[in-house]
Amino acid sequence: MTQTTQTWLVRILMAAVVAGATYLIWQTMRPDGTPQGFASGNGRIEATEVDIATKIAGRVENIKVREGDFVTSGQVLAVMDTAVLEAQLREAEAELQRAVIGVETAQSQVSQREAEKSAAEAQVAQRAAELDAAQKRLARAAELVPKGATSVQVLDDRKASFEGARAAEAAAKSRVSAAEAAIGLAKSQVISARATVDATRATIQRVMADIDDSTLTSPRDGRVQYRVAEPGEVLPAGGTVLNIVDLTDVYMTLFLSTLDAGRVKLGAEARIVLDAAPQYVIPAKISYVADVAQFTPKTVETAEERLKLMFRVKARIDRALLEKHIRDVKTGLPGVAYVQLDQEIPWPEDLQVRLPE
Repeated sequence: MTQTTQTWLVRILMAAVVAGATYLIWQTMRPDGTPQGFASGNGRIEATEVDIATKIAGRVENIKVREGDFVTSGQVLAVMDTAVLEAQLREAEAELQRAVIGVETAQSQVSQREAEKSAAEAQVAQRAAELDAAQKRLARAAELVPKGATSVQVLDDRKASFEGARAAEAAAKSRVSAAEAAIGLAKSQVISARATVDATRATIQRVMADIDDSTLTSPRDGRVQYRVAEPGEVLPAGGTVLNIVDLTDVYMTLFLSTLDAGRVKLGAEARIVLDAAPQYVIPAKISYVADVAQFTPKTVETAEERLKLMFRVKARIDRALLEKHIRDVKTGLPGVAYVQLDQEIPWPEDLQVRLPE
């Protein structure tokens, strides 16, 4: 036998010893009475926690619940002081009135400038008629002077009249252009005034939203776990006032060995038996299996078990069942969760579902 072969045999033997030791440790960690085809682990009932926090900085005016109180979705839990926000709202409403008046004033300016343009266009028409008459008189005088029927002085006067009429027409046309420019400016002022109205209305909506958000309500049914703040305290934006647990999202976290965790499927059936109510067997489903192994929790006492790698698993209780018994749900209760590893093996009699009436 070569040295290489001996080395491989030693490695295989060591792997077998480690696997055997791991299996023995796994067997010692299983709660007594776990049937074949099932795995079990100790854990505590947990629930999703929700922080009830402020949206903006402010002073806590009133807290309407105490620790341990059951709350329902939409229930008012706390109220923040809104004196400053209400003052901002009144200021914005006054600004809105001023902005609306500004729109009306700008629109009246447009109407005035349009009237001025109409008047200027009428003047242009009048000056054009005067220019046409002056041109005709000049043409007749130019025909009569060579015949001696009129004097050169009359011709010169007619030329002066024609030039004056032409200048008057040009001035009238310039007034039309000026009126058009004034109309454009007035219309831009209307647009600006309307934008101010829209911006002020948006400010009012924002302040009103902040006032509404100053009444803190429960986002779901649950139980108050902690009162983090008290009335009179000033909190920053996002400051936590209360902590509640969502009693419709309850699960038990347990730790399974590599041998068991590798056989657990997401959605697998599970059963939970609480130490405080061993007469009941609560149905659940596996909703999570950790993809990375970790050491066993610190609550495990023996050094041998503490060194053993485990996988974290969650057994989640059905929401409809929780809603039916929601006022009886409590977190933190210890118990044992049993997981079905082989669907072909039926649940034993002592793990059949048994629920309170």
